[in-house]
Amino acid sequence: MATAGIGKERRLPPPLPLATLIGRELRAGGSERPSLRYGHAGFAKRGEDYFLVKPDCLRVPGDPSTAFSVFAVFDGHNGVSAAVYSKEHLLEHVMNALPPDISRDDWLQALPRALVAGFVKADIDFQRKGEVSGTTATLVVVDGFTVTVASVGDSRCILDTQGGEVQLLTVDHRLEENAEERERVTASGGEVGRLNLFGGQEVGPLRCWPGGLCLSRSIGDMDVGEFIVPIPHVKQVKLSNIGGRLIIASDGIWDALPSEAAAKACRGLPAELAAKLVVKQALKKSGLKDDTTCVVVDIIPSDYRLTSPQLSPKKNQSKFKSLLFGRRSHSSIGKLGGKSASFGSVEELFEEGSAMLEERLGRNLSLKATSPPFRCAICQVDQEPFEGLMTENGGSYCSSPCAPWGGPYLCLDCRKKKDAMEGKRSSHSTACR
Repeated sequence: MATAGIGKERRLPPPLPLATLIGRELRAGGSERPSLRYGHAGFAKRGEDYFLVKPDCLRVPGDPSTAFSVFAVFDGHNGVSAAVYSKEHLLEHVMNALPPDISRDDWLQALPRALVAGFVKADIDFQRKGEVSGTTATLVVVDGFTVTVASVGDSRCILDTQGGEVQLLTVDHRLEENAEERERVTASGGEVGRLNLFGGQEVGPLRCWPGGLCLSRSIGDMDVGEFIVPIPHVKQVKLSNIGGRLIIASDGIWDALPSEAAAKACRGLPAELAAKLVVKQALKKSGLKDDTTCVVVDIIPSDYRLTSPQLSPKKNQSKFKSLLFGRRSHSSIGKLGGKSASFGSVEELFEEGSAMLEERLGRNLSLKATSPPFRCAICQVDQEPFEGLMTENGGSYCSSPCAPWGGPYLCLDCRKKKDAMEGKRSSHSTACR
Protein backbone atom coordinates (compact mmCIF):
# COMPACT_ATOMS: atom_id res chain seq x y z
CA MET A 1 0.00 0.00 0.00
CA ALA A 2 1.51 3.30 -1.05
CA THR A 3 1.36 5.79 1.78
CA ALA A 4 3.30 8.71 3.15
CA GLY A 5 4.98 8.45 6.53
CA ILE A 6 4.80 11.11 9.18
CA GLY A 7 8.20 12.51 8.28
CA LYS A 8 9.06 15.63 10.19
CA GLU A 9 6.13 16.85 12.26
CA ARG A 10 4.75 19.84 10.41
CA ARG A 11 4.64 23.04 12.40
CA LEU A 12 1.39 24.71 11.43
CA PRO A 13 0.83 28.45 11.48
CA PRO A 14 -1.02 29.60 14.60
CA PRO A 15 -4.60 28.33 14.21
CA LEU A 16 -7.54 30.68 14.39
CA PRO A 17 -9.46 30.38 17.66
CA LEU A 18 -12.46 28.11 17.39
CA ALA A 19 -14.65 30.90 18.71
CA THR A 20 -13.58 33.00 15.70
CA LEU A 21 -14.41 30.22 13.26
CA ILE A 22 -17.77 29.55 14.90
CA GLY A 23 -18.48 33.28 14.74
CA ARG A 24 -17.76 33.25 11.03
CA GLU A 25 -20.16 30.34 10.63
CA LEU A 26 -22.92 32.26 12.40
CA ARG A 27 -22.36 35.43 10.37
CA ALA A 28 -22.44 33.38 7.16
CA GLY A 29 -25.85 32.04 8.05
CA GLY A 30 -24.58 28.60 9.01
CA SER A 31 -25.99 28.60 12.52
CA GLU A 32 -27.89 25.36 11.98
CA ARG A 33 -25.93 22.21 12.55
CA PRO A 34 -25.46 19.96 9.54
CA SER A 35 -27.32 16.69 9.31
CA LEU A 36 -25.46 13.41 9.01
CA ARG A 37 -26.10 10.48 6.72
CA TYR A 38 -24.02 7.36 7.32
CA GLY A 39 -23.72 3.78 6.21
CA HIS A 40 -21.42 0.84 6.69
CA ALA A 41 -20.52 -2.38 4.91
CA GLY A 42 -17.96 -5.14 5.15
CA PHE A 43 -16.97 -8.75 4.62
CA ALA A 44 -15.17 -10.90 7.17
CA LYS A 45 -12.30 -13.27 6.50
CA ARG A 46 -10.98 -13.62 10.05
CA GLY A 47 -13.82 -11.82 11.82
CA GLU A 48 -11.50 -9.39 13.65
CA ASP A 49 -12.86 -6.08 12.30
CA TYR A 50 -15.33 -4.07 14.40
CA PHE A 51 -16.93 -0.67 13.93
CA LEU A 52 -18.75 1.85 16.09
CA VAL A 53 -21.57 4.20 15.06
CA LYS A 54 -22.95 6.58 17.73
CA PRO A 55 -24.72 9.49 16.03
CA ASP A 56 -26.61 10.72 19.11
CA CYS A 57 -24.02 11.60 21.76
CA LEU A 58 -24.54 14.61 24.06
CA ARG A 59 -21.91 16.64 25.88
CA VAL A 60 -24.56 17.74 28.36
CA PRO A 61 -27.25 15.13 29.10
CA GLY A 62 -30.68 16.31 27.98
CA ASP A 63 -29.37 19.27 25.96
CA PRO A 64 -29.68 18.58 22.18
CA SER A 65 -27.64 21.71 21.39
CA THR A 66 -24.57 19.84 22.70
CA ALA A 67 -24.95 16.94 20.27
CA PHE A 68 -21.99 15.28 18.58
CA SER A 69 -21.44 11.99 16.75
CA VAL A 70 -18.77 9.31 16.91
CA PHE A 71 -17.71 6.80 14.27
CA ALA A 72 -14.85 4.31 14.54
CA VAL A 73 -13.19 1.29 12.95
CA PHE A 74 -11.12 -1.26 14.88
CA ASP A 75 -9.04 -3.88 13.04
CA GLY A 76 -8.02 -6.56 15.52
CA HIS A 77 -5.16 -9.02 15.24
CA ASN A 78 -4.14 -12.08 17.23
CA GLY A 79 -7.75 -12.40 18.31
CA VAL A 80 -10.75 -10.09 18.71
CA SER A 81 -10.45 -9.15 22.40
CA ALA A 82 -8.65 -5.80 21.96
CA ALA A 83 -10.99 -4.69 19.17
CA VAL A 84 -14.09 -5.60 21.20
CA TYR A 85 -12.73 -3.87 24.32
CA SER A 86 -11.89 -0.71 22.35
CA LYS A 87 -15.31 -0.61 20.73
CA GLU A 88 -16.97 -0.85 24.13
CA HIS A 89 -14.72 1.38 26.25
CA LEU A 90 -12.49 3.73 24.23
CA LEU A 91 -15.06 6.50 23.88
CA GLU A 92 -15.85 6.31 27.61
CA HIS A 93 -12.16 6.79 28.47
CA VAL A 94 -11.92 9.80 26.14
CA MET A 95 -15.01 11.43 27.63
CA ASN A 96 -13.73 10.88 31.18
CA ALA A 97 -10.59 12.85 30.28
CA LEU A 98 -12.59 15.94 29.23
CA PRO A 99 -13.27 18.66 31.80
CA PRO A 100 -16.97 18.99 32.63
CA ASP A 101 -19.07 22.13 32.24
CA ILE A 102 -17.06 23.85 29.50
CA SER A 103 -18.18 25.67 26.37
CA ARG A 104 -18.28 24.06 22.96
CA ASP A 105 -15.12 25.75 21.66
CA ASP A 106 -13.24 24.88 24.88
CA TRP A 107 -14.49 21.30 24.54
CA LEU A 108 -13.23 21.07 20.98
CA GLN A 109 -9.87 22.53 21.99
CA ALA A 110 -9.53 20.01 24.84
CA LEU A 111 -10.58 17.06 22.68
CA PRO A 112 -7.16 16.27 21.09
CA ARG A 113 -5.51 15.88 24.52
CA ALA A 114 -8.45 13.87 25.84
CA LEU A 115 -8.13 11.51 22.87
CA VAL A 116 -4.47 10.88 23.74
CA ALA A 117 -5.33 10.20 27.39
CA GLY A 118 -8.26 7.97 26.42
CA PHE A 119 -6.22 5.83 24.02
CA VAL A 120 -3.44 5.33 26.61
CA LYS A 121 -5.99 4.51 29.32
CA ALA A 122 -7.66 1.93 27.06
CA ASP A 123 -4.28 0.31 26.39
CA ILE A 124 -3.33 0.17 30.09
CA ASP A 125 -6.68 -1.30 31.13
CA PHE A 126 -6.76 -3.87 28.34
CA GLN A 127 -3.19 -5.03 29.02
CA ARG A 128 -4.15 -5.66 32.64
CA LYS A 129 -6.39 -8.44 31.34
CA GLY A 130 -3.26 -10.35 30.34
CA GLU A 131 -4.44 -11.01 26.78
CA VAL A 132 -2.08 -10.73 23.83
CA SER A 133 -4.60 -9.43 21.28
CA GLY A 134 -4.15 -6.01 19.70
CA THR A 135 -6.09 -3.64 17.47
CA THR A 136 -5.83 -0.59 15.30
CA ALA A 137 -8.23 2.21 16.21
CA THR A 138 -9.51 5.11 14.13
CA LEU A 139 -11.97 7.22 16.11
CA VAL A 140 -13.79 10.14 14.46
CA VAL A 141 -15.72 12.82 16.39
CA VAL A 142 -18.07 15.05 14.37
CA ASP A 143 -19.36 18.18 16.12
CA GLY A 144 -21.15 20.44 13.64
CA PHE A 145 -18.68 21.09 10.84
CA THR A 146 -15.66 20.29 13.05
CA VAL A 147 -14.13 16.85 12.57
CA THR A 148 -11.51 15.39 14.96
CA VAL A 149 -9.77 12.12 14.07
CA ALA A 150 -7.48 10.06 16.32
CA SER A 151 -5.80 6.92 15.02
CA VAL A 152 -3.24 4.23 15.75
CA GLY A 153 -2.33 1.55 13.23
CA ASP A 154 -3.31 1.49 9.56
CA SER A 155 -7.09 1.87 9.51
CA ARG A 156 -7.53 5.11 7.61
CA CYS A 157 -9.94 8.06 7.44
CA ILE A 158 -10.15 10.26 4.36
CA LEU A 159 -12.15 13.41 3.67
CA ASP A 160 -13.72 14.07 0.27
CA THR A 161 -14.91 17.60 -0.38
CA GLN A 162 -17.17 19.19 -2.97
CA GLY A 163 -14.21 20.45 -4.98
CA GLY A 164 -12.96 16.90 -5.52
CA GLU A 165 -9.99 17.24 -3.16
CA VAL A 166 -9.27 14.13 -1.09
CA GLN A 167 -7.46 14.66 2.21
CA LEU A 168 -5.93 11.99 4.41
CA LEU A 169 -6.88 12.69 8.04
CA THR A 170 -4.79 9.87 9.52
CA VAL A 171 -1.19 8.64 9.36
CA ASP A 172 -0.43 4.98 8.68
CA HIS A 173 1.73 3.46 11.42
CA ARG A 174 3.24 0.71 9.33
CA LEU A 175 6.93 0.08 9.91
CA GLU A 176 7.45 -0.75 6.23
CA GLU A 177 6.49 2.74 5.07
CA ASN A 178 7.08 5.00 8.08
CA ALA A 179 10.79 5.76 8.54
CA GLU A 180 10.26 8.03 11.53
CA GLU A 181 8.37 5.34 13.40
CA ARG A 182 11.12 2.81 12.63
CA GLU A 183 13.65 5.19 14.18
CA ARG A 184 11.48 5.73 17.24
CA VAL A 185 10.95 2.01 17.84
CA THR A 186 14.65 1.13 17.55
CA ALA A 187 15.64 4.09 19.74
CA SER A 188 13.17 2.82 22.39
CA GLY A 189 14.66 -0.68 22.44
CA GLY A 190 12.81 -2.58 19.73
CA GLU A 191 14.35 -4.38 16.78
CA VAL A 192 12.97 -3.84 13.29
CA GLY A 193 13.48 -6.45 10.59
CA ARG A 194 11.81 -8.93 8.28
CA LEU A 195 10.87 -12.49 9.11
CA ASN A 196 14.02 -14.58 8.87
CA LEU A 197 13.52 -18.07 7.44
CA PHE A 198 15.90 -20.99 7.67
CA GLY A 199 18.93 -20.25 5.56
CA GLY A 200 18.85 -16.54 6.30
CA GLN A 201 16.19 -15.61 3.75
CA GLU A 202 14.20 -12.52 4.79
CA VAL A 203 10.55 -12.33 3.72
CA GLY A 204 7.49 -10.15 4.25
CA PRO A 205 7.09 -6.60 5.55
CA LEU A 206 9.24 -4.99 8.21
CA ARG A 207 8.19 -6.06 11.69
CA CYS A 208 9.04 -5.18 15.25
CA TRP A 209 10.69 -7.86 17.37
CA PRO A 210 9.83 -9.39 19.77
CA GLY A 211 6.35 -10.24 18.61
CA GLY A 212 6.63 -9.66 14.87
CA LEU A 213 4.02 -6.88 14.63
CA CYS A 214 4.22 -4.82 11.43
CA LEU A 215 2.59 -1.79 13.12
CA SER A 216 4.35 0.69 15.37
CA ARG A 217 1.21 1.86 17.22
CA SER A 218 -1.80 -0.07 18.47
CA ILE A 219 -3.99 -0.74 21.50
CA GLY A 220 -3.09 -3.96 23.31
CA ASP A 221 -0.26 -6.20 22.02
CA MET A 222 1.30 -6.71 25.45
CA ASP A 223 3.63 -9.38 24.02
CA VAL A 224 5.49 -7.08 21.62
CA GLY A 225 7.07 -4.53 23.96
CA GLU A 226 5.72 -1.18 25.11
CA PHE A 227 7.59 0.78 22.45
CA ILE A 228 4.55 -0.21 20.34
CA VAL A 229 2.55 2.73 21.67
CA PRO A 230 -1.17 3.58 21.87
CA ILE A 231 -0.56 7.34 21.48
CA PRO A 232 -2.68 8.41 18.49
CA HIS A 233 -2.03 10.77 15.66
CA VAL A 234 -4.73 13.45 16.01
CA LYS A 235 -5.99 15.83 13.37
CA GLN A 236 -8.82 18.36 13.72
CA VAL A 237 -10.33 20.24 10.79
CA LYS A 238 -13.28 22.52 10.23
CA LEU A 239 -15.22 22.03 7.01
CA SER A 240 -16.74 24.87 5.08
CA ASN A 241 -20.51 25.17 5.24
CA ILE A 242 -20.82 22.97 2.16
CA GLY A 243 -19.93 19.89 4.23
CA GLY A 244 -18.02 16.82 3.09
CA ARG A 245 -17.79 13.03 3.08
CA LEU A 246 -15.70 10.88 5.45
CA ILE A 247 -14.62 7.36 4.51
CA ILE A 248 -13.30 5.33 7.47
CA ALA A 249 -12.05 1.86 6.68
CA SER A 250 -9.72 -0.96 7.70
CA ASP A 251 -6.63 -1.88 5.70
CA GLY A 252 -8.57 -4.54 3.84
CA ILE A 253 -9.92 -1.60 1.83
CA TRP A 254 -6.76 0.51 1.63
CA ASP A 255 -4.50 -2.36 0.59
CA ALA A 256 -6.72 -2.66 -2.49
CA LEU A 257 -7.74 0.94 -3.23
CA PRO A 258 -5.81 4.23 -3.06
CA SER A 259 -7.63 6.99 -1.19
CA GLU A 260 -8.54 8.89 -4.35
CA ALA A 261 -9.92 5.76 -6.02
CA ALA A 262 -12.12 4.93 -3.04
CA ALA A 263 -13.52 8.47 -2.94
CA LYS A 264 -14.09 8.65 -6.68
CA ALA A 265 -15.78 5.26 -6.84
CA CYS A 266 -18.71 6.28 -4.67
CA ARG A 267 -19.28 9.95 -5.46
CA GLY A 268 -22.91 10.80 -6.10
CA LEU A 269 -24.23 7.90 -4.02
CA PRO A 270 -25.95 7.98 -0.61
CA ALA A 271 -23.75 6.89 2.28
CA GLU A 272 -25.13 3.34 2.68
CA LEU A 273 -24.68 2.54 -1.01
CA ALA A 274 -21.31 4.30 -1.03
CA ALA A 275 -19.95 2.06 1.74
CA LYS A 276 -21.13 -1.06 -0.09
CA LEU A 277 -19.59 0.09 -3.36
CA VAL A 278 -16.21 0.84 -1.75
CA VAL A 279 -16.14 -2.68 -0.29
CA LYS A 280 -17.25 -4.16 -3.62
CA GLN A 281 -14.49 -2.30 -5.48
CA ALA A 282 -11.85 -3.47 -2.99
CA LEU A 283 -12.96 -7.09 -3.30
CA LYS A 284 -13.06 -6.81 -7.09
CA LYS A 285 -9.50 -5.48 -7.08
CA SER A 286 -7.85 -7.88 -4.63
CA GLY A 287 -10.34 -10.50 -3.53
CA LEU A 288 -11.13 -11.25 0.12
CA LYS A 289 -7.58 -11.38 1.48
CA ASP A 290 -8.42 -9.65 4.76
CA ASP A 291 -11.40 -8.37 6.71
CA THR A 292 -12.86 -5.38 4.89
CA THR A 293 -14.87 -2.78 6.81
CA CYS A 294 -16.01 0.63 5.57
CA VAL A 295 -18.01 3.40 7.26
CA VAL A 296 -19.13 6.39 5.17
CA VAL A 297 -20.35 9.60 6.83
CA ASP A 298 -21.85 12.51 4.89
CA ILE A 299 -21.87 15.89 6.66
CA ILE A 300 -24.71 17.70 4.93
CA PRO A 301 -25.68 21.37 5.37
CA SER A 302 -29.17 21.86 6.74
CA ASP A 303 -30.17 23.62 3.49
CA TYR A 304 -29.88 20.28 1.71
CA ARG A 305 -32.10 18.13 3.91
CA LEU A 306 -33.77 15.40 1.86
CA THR A 307 -37.09 16.05 3.57
CA SER A 308 -37.44 19.50 1.98
CA PRO A 309 -41.14 19.79 0.98
CA GLN A 310 -40.30 22.11 -1.93
CA LEU A 311 -38.59 19.30 -3.85
CA SER A 312 -40.20 16.38 -5.58
CA PRO A 313 -38.55 12.99 -4.90
CA LYS A 314 -36.89 13.06 -8.33
CA LYS A 315 -35.51 16.58 -7.87
CA ASN A 316 -34.56 15.74 -4.30
CA GLN A 317 -32.49 12.77 -5.47
CA SER A 318 -30.77 14.86 -8.13
CA LYS A 319 -29.93 17.60 -5.67
CA PHE A 320 -28.65 15.06 -3.15
CA LYS A 321 -26.38 13.47 -5.73
CA SER A 322 -25.02 16.88 -6.66
CA LEU A 323 -24.28 17.58 -3.02
CA LEU A 324 -22.43 14.28 -2.66
CA PHE A 325 -19.71 15.46 -4.99
CA GLY A 326 -21.17 14.72 -8.36
CA ARG A 327 -20.76 17.17 -11.22
CA ARG A 328 -21.71 20.74 -10.31
CA SER A 329 -23.31 23.28 -12.61
CA HIS A 330 -22.84 27.04 -12.42
CA SER A 331 -26.51 27.45 -11.58
CA SER A 332 -26.23 25.24 -8.51
CA ILE A 333 -23.35 27.37 -7.23
CA GLY A 334 -25.39 30.53 -7.65
CA LYS A 335 -28.17 29.15 -5.45
CA LEU A 336 -25.74 29.14 -2.52
CA GLY A 337 -25.64 32.90 -2.39
CA GLY A 338 -22.48 33.42 -4.41
CA LYS A 339 -20.29 31.55 -1.90
CA SER A 340 -18.59 29.38 -4.48
CA ALA A 341 -15.17 30.24 -3.02
CA SER A 342 -16.02 28.14 0.05
CA PHE A 343 -16.46 24.92 -1.91
CA GLY A 344 -14.03 22.33 -0.67
CA SER A 345 -12.24 24.69 1.71
CA VAL A 346 -11.07 23.10 4.96
CA GLU A 347 -9.55 24.91 7.94
CA GLU A 348 -6.88 22.83 9.62
CA LEU A 349 -7.18 23.49 13.35
CA PHE A 350 -4.76 20.99 14.90
CA GLU A 351 -2.41 18.18 13.96
CA GLU A 352 0.09 16.29 16.12
CA GLY A 353 1.57 12.82 15.86
CA SER A 354 4.35 12.77 18.45
CA ALA A 355 4.70 9.62 20.58
CA MET A 356 5.93 11.64 23.58
CA LEU A 357 3.28 12.11 26.27
CA GLU A 358 4.91 15.29 27.54
CA GLU A 359 4.36 16.90 24.14
CA ARG A 360 0.84 15.56 23.77
CA LEU A 361 -0.63 16.32 27.21
CA GLY A 362 1.18 19.64 27.71
CA ARG A 363 1.29 21.79 30.81
CA ASN A 364 -2.09 23.47 30.63
CA LEU A 365 -4.44 20.54 31.04
CA SER A 366 -7.12 21.29 33.62
CA LEU A 367 -6.34 18.98 36.54
CA LYS A 368 -6.95 18.64 40.25
CA ALA A 369 -3.23 18.92 40.99
CA THR A 370 -3.07 22.00 43.20
CA SER A 371 -3.40 19.98 46.40
CA PRO A 372 -3.87 16.34 47.40
CA PRO A 373 -5.63 14.24 46.30
CA PHE A 374 -4.08 14.48 42.83
CA ARG A 375 -5.93 13.34 39.71
CA CYS A 376 -3.94 11.40 37.12
CA ALA A 377 -4.22 12.95 33.64
CA ILE A 378 -4.64 9.51 32.06
CA CYS A 379 -6.53 7.19 34.41
CA GLN A 380 -8.57 10.04 35.99
CA VAL A 381 -8.25 8.51 39.47
CA ASP A 382 -7.65 10.65 42.56
CA GLN A 383 -4.68 9.49 44.64
CA GLU A 384 -2.61 10.79 47.50
CA PRO A 385 0.99 11.57 46.47
CA PHE A 386 3.71 9.13 47.45
CA GLU A 387 7.22 8.22 46.36
CA GLY A 388 7.54 7.97 42.59
CA LEU A 389 4.71 10.31 41.58
CA MET A 390 5.21 13.28 39.27
CA THR A 391 3.38 16.59 39.54
CA GLU A 392 2.10 19.02 36.93
CA ASN A 393 4.99 21.44 37.47
CA GLY A 394 7.72 18.86 37.18
CA GLY A 395 8.17 18.35 40.92
CA SER A 396 9.20 14.85 41.90
CA TYR A 397 8.64 12.77 44.99
CA CYS A 398 11.06 10.15 43.73
CA SER A 399 14.19 9.71 45.84
CA SER A 400 16.39 8.38 43.02
CA PRO A 401 17.08 10.21 39.74
CA CYS A 402 14.19 9.99 37.29
CA ALA A 403 13.78 11.34 33.79
CA PRO A 404 12.47 14.94 34.07
CA TRP A 405 8.75 15.31 33.48
CA GLY A 406 7.19 18.66 32.72
CA GLY A 407 3.71 17.46 31.92
CA PRO A 408 0.60 17.08 34.06
CA TYR A 409 0.35 14.80 37.07
CA LEU A 410 0.65 11.06 36.45
CA CYS A 411 0.04 8.28 38.95
CA LEU A 412 2.70 5.61 39.42
CA ASP A 413 1.18 3.11 36.95
CA CYS A 414 0.78 5.72 34.22
CA ARG A 415 4.27 7.06 34.87
CA LYS A 416 5.61 3.51 34.41
CA LYS A 417 3.67 3.26 31.16
CA LYS A 418 5.10 6.56 29.93
CA ASP A 419 8.68 5.56 30.72
CA ALA A 420 8.25 2.16 29.06
CA MET A 421 6.85 3.71 25.88
CA GLU A 422 9.84 6.06 25.71
CA GLY A 423 12.34 3.25 26.27
CA LYS A 424 13.43 4.55 29.69
CA ARG A 425 12.83 1.23 31.41
CA SER A 426 11.95 -2.34 30.54
CA SER A 427 8.32 -3.38 30.74
CA HIS A 428 8.86 -5.12 34.09
CA SER A 429 11.26 -2.76 35.88
CA THR A 430 10.45 -0.18 38.52
CA ALA A 431 9.48 3.39 37.75
CA CYS A 432 12.81 4.93 38.78
CA ARG A 433 16.16 4.08 37.29
